[in-house]
Amino acid sequence: MGASNIARGQIVKGISYLVLELSFIFYLIWRGIDDLAGLATLGTKEQEMVYNEAKGIYEVVKGDNSMIMLLLGITAIFVVAFFAIVWKANLKSAIAAQEYKASGKKVPGIIDDIRSLFDSNLHKLLLSIPIIGLIITTVLPLFYMILMAFTNYNMTHQPPGKLFTWVGLENFRIMLMSADKLGYTFWRIFEWTLIWAVMATFSNYFLGMFLAILINSKGIKGKGFWRTIFVISVAVPSFVTLLVIRIMMNDHGALNILLMELGFTSKSIPFFTNPDIARITVILVNLWIGIPHTMLITTGILVNIPSELYESARIDGAGPVKSFLHITMPYMIFITTPYLITNFIFNINNFNAIYFLTGGGPSTLEYFKGAGKTDLLVTWLYRLTVESWDYCYAATIGIVIFLISAAGSLIVYRKSASYRKEEEFSNG
Repeated sequence: MGASNIARGQIVKGISYLVLELSFIFYLIWRGIDDLAGLATLGTKEQEMVYNEAKGIYEVVKGDNSMIMLLLGITAIFVVAFFAIVWKANLKSAIAAQEYKASGKKVPGIIDDIRSLFDSNLHKLLLSIPIIGLIITTVLPLFYMILMAFTNYNMTHQPPGKLFTWVGLENFRIMLMSADKLGYTFWRIFEWTLIWAVMATFSNYFLGMFLAILINSKGIKGKGFWRTIFVISVAVPSFVTLLVIRIMMNDHGALNILLMELGFTSKSIPFFTNPDIARITVILVNLWIGIPHTMLITTGILVNIPSELYESARIDGAGPVKSFLHITMPYMIFITTPYLITNFIFNINNFNAIYFLTGGGPSTLEYFKGAGKTDLLVTWLYRLTVESWDYCYAATIGIVIFLISAAGSLIVYRKSASYRKEEEFSNG
């Protein structure tokens, strides 16, 4: 690498490519090949205790660490991929230098290359550092998590004391197709996750829209005041609101005490200890957080609907209901379809609303390792990771959530009028 550049006068660039090639070869010899081999096995020697007769004590004899070997193996793959990109850039640079030479033009030197980074190639200079940071902090850990789903890395396989190994698609089979407790828990929580996402998305959407229509009605005075009142709930961080409501609604909280004092109930209402009531509670509490967001979004859209449409409908004898169904609603859905999709995906992964309000509870022995009746897939994933150390199952759930979210959002959006009739709307 770099020989062609050096031969055509690009000394610094050619030496840089040569140094990168030698560094890659050194890395492969030093540990790259071993790391790739370790990725295939994930370790063969476990840590053990050996009795030292001379000292009269047991000593720890270190073994392999599957977790480290998996990380180093993925890193080795990324290094190989990076070198392949550098190799391709080297070939393009060599061809470009030859074309300059053949056409009789001056071959750009290192000064010209540096100047181009602040001119025609400024985007490469500005994006290089963020891309490297993204790869190290996001893409690499993401690959690590994905590959973890194809291992048996759980609480019974904790390296270095107990190595974990590759199991292929076994975790997906157990999670999606088996009739044991893990599979049963997954499908029950998946069912509740979809119910929650649908209810949380569309209840907030329609109620927020009706609130915006009500505030924007001609007979309502002090529109700015009412909008400000609802915006205040948006300004307060949602987790703070959820924690306060959780304290107020527990068995000995202010709400239960107030209801008993007023004579509405003789005992505390189990807002968080009864499974059915807990699920209804989280949906209702989420309205307090979600409706103002939708109100703000739909308010801006409502004021941009041409008033002539309503005037024409009124002349034709259409009342408020027909005007809403045939003008307001189609217009709103057309504009806000991407918002609905992203909000639905957000609610599938709405960790805060469940974790800070119910903690996923109430727990039940029917579910795998203490999963709760209000747990979503994302909160169950958190439990499997932090509480029971079943990392392989958590990674499997993460992949399933991604596939459902990505496939569902793409299919729905491509079939929506926002995508299919975009040109008609913009030209209309």
